[in-house]
Amino acid sequence: MNKTNHSRQPGFTLIELVVVITILGILAAFAIPRFASLETEARIAAIQGLAGSVRSSAALAHSLSLTQNNPPTVNVEGSVINMTNGYPNDDDIDDTLADFTGYSFSAAGGTGTFTRPGSPTPANCSVSYTEAVAGFAPAIVVDVSGC
Repeated sequence: MNKTNHSRQPGFTLIELVVVITILGILAAFAIPRFASLETEARIAAIQGLAGSVRSSAALAHSLSLTQNNPPTVNVEGSVINMTNGYPNDDDIDDTLADFTGYSFSAAGGTGTFTRPGSPTPANCSVSYTEAVAGFAPAIVVDVSGC
């Protein structure tokens, strides 16, 4: 009599594979919206951080101006900054920042605007700096509705 050895091959059954794929699909359904939300939250945090930097740099330039009896220009980190009512003007606020990589800047009509390219609506993911008027600090407005 010829006896054949039937050894069982190790592996997964079709049912086991289907169960694992189903579980992975369920996990992905919950994880993907979470990760999408993190991207938006990261853009919002970055734009708010830039707004803080703009506030700080305007205050530092203002302090420098006060110590020098309010000259029309001050020198900040090697850049000549034109002042309006004791604060940087809209064209030069970007020169008071050490780095604003990842943002674009434009100035017109007394307002300088930093926008975040790559956001869903860059114009609504921005920091606006409006020049100071006599007796008041500049207005710094953050818009995160398009981040």
